[in-house]
Amino acid sequence: MDRNDIEQRVIESYQQDEKMMILVFAQWCINHDVDPEVLYERAYPDQKDNQALKEAMDLTVTKQESEEIADQTLLNILQVFENGDLAFVIQEIMADKTSKKR
Repeated sequence: MDRNDIEQRVIESYQQDEKMMILVFAQWCINHDVDPEVLYERAYPDQKDNQALKEAMDLTVTKQESEEIADQTLLNILQVFENGDLAFVIQEIMADKTSKKR
């Protein structure tokens, strides 16, 4: 395998991992009765109509069919992909839900 093949595989692996991160985000939103597109737009107002998010939305399942996605797991995944703005908005959602439970 030459250098270009290795670089291409690394890029493809990163893109695949990024798609998985987006799917985890979208499913977490579904599980918490939050619209993923609205939340994403709140974090990134200049990035409307995110195609990768739309593709991930097609892969989500209902809240009842989904496994639990821990809040901290989602935040960790977002940090790995440097989605700090999105993590911040999600933390606000988490804080709102916690305060409503009290």
